[in-house]
Amino acid sequence: MEESQWWDRDRLYDYQLVRLRHLLSDVQTNVPYYKHLFAELKFDGAAIHSLTDLEQLPLLNKSIIREHTDSLKSDHARHLSRFNTGGSSGEPLIFFIGKRRVSHDIAAKWRATRWWGVDIGDPEIVIWGSPIELQAQDRVRNLRDRIIRTKLLPAFEMTEQKLDQFLSDIRLMRPKMLFGYPSALSHIAHHAEIRQQHMDDLGIQVAFVTSERLYDDQRQRISQVFNCPVANGYGSRDAGFIAHECPHGNMHITAEDIIVEIIDEQGNALPPGHAGEIVVTHLATHDFPFIRYQTGDRGVLDNKTCSCGRGLPLIKEIQGRSTDFVMAQDGTVMHGLALIYILRDIPQINAFKIVQENLDLIHIWIVTKAGLDALQINQIEENFKARLGQTVSIVINQVEQIPAEKSGKFRYIISKVIY
Repeated sequence: MEESQWWDRDRLYDYQLVRLRHLLSDVQTNVPYYKHLFAELKFDGAAIHSLTDLEQLPLLNKSIIREHTDSLKSDHARHLSRFNTGGSSGEPLIFFIGKRRVSHDIAAKWRATRWWGVDIGDPEIVIWGSPIELQAQDRVRNLRDRIIRTKLLPAFEMTEQKLDQFLSDIRLMRPKMLFGYPSALSHIAHHAEIRQQHMDDLGIQVAFVTSERLYDDQRQRISQVFNCPVANGYGSRDAGFIAHECPHGNMHITAEDIIVEIIDEQGNALPPGHAGEIVVTHLATHDFPFIRYQTGDRGVLDNKTCSCGRGLPLIKEIQGRSTDFVMAQDGTVMHGLALIYILRDIPQINAFKIVQENLDLIHIWIVTKAGLDALQINQIEENFKARLGQTVSIVINQVEQIPAEKSGKFRYIISKVIY
């Protein structure tokens, strides 16, 4: 990847085509879902001549993955890891990742951090909220984190005491990089301002943010408080590391592994400069393929070349998802994912939306296949109250459909509390 990032567009295109051919040939032979689909379409993965031949295949979405989870696993897959994500629409999704894809995704991340002078083994603080990471703090994980000098701070609960400890941890470690949600890093930076703590003398090279839309005010606050540039990263656990920002301010697609299409509402491919849904084909997903996967995000491709000299194609606009914070009755500010994870891990729930009206009232809209029983509803209420306060009213509405916002986007958590 260090070498290929400097290839020109034509060479990268040819490389993508070879890898795409290999992926499609492999899944045609070894993945039951695609073996059946290709036969039905009379599609030969080995015979494609252009990346646009992908358009002959139907789109892949969360509903299809949920319905065909087992048949999407390769017959040759070994040591798959199970993952669970809520997705942009709040619909729980279970999928699997093999070691090949893990290695490619990690390589994409570290190549991008090297653009900013941060390498593997440099001290790093990660502000994150996924239970997958938080529950993995066993002896092996702790040993690995000590070796590569990574410290994980949970983004769920942000009491004043926790925020004070975060600032202390950052100052003590003096990391070369901060990595995490832009909303979480911005919140920590804001707390530093309130506490009048100077965090601008730690030698931090870059704050890398991902998983949410980065807003201009967040970028400005993080950069000012920690005295470092802010680099945006676009991707997700299901779609992979799609694009990263270079020091020249452009978002480079990880073209060696990722093919990005922009499509309109009818599923037709759009040229650079036109906004549409971002569709991703991940070329390192032989074990559990993501081919023409609908991310649920909107974006715009760019056909210009970055002045940094890299041939990696650009995505110039990402109209991605955002996640609000919520506040508990005792004043604890926590990442909205703390509530999302309660609902997304209940198999019967197909979609949901959470609205915090005020400190004493939460509305939850839930779509299920067969409805929730009294025990499950009671469990949801108890889990929400454990995080927000025992006297909070939890109003659960079981509905057939949850409408999108006027903007067309789906916000699966909204907090109306000002903090």
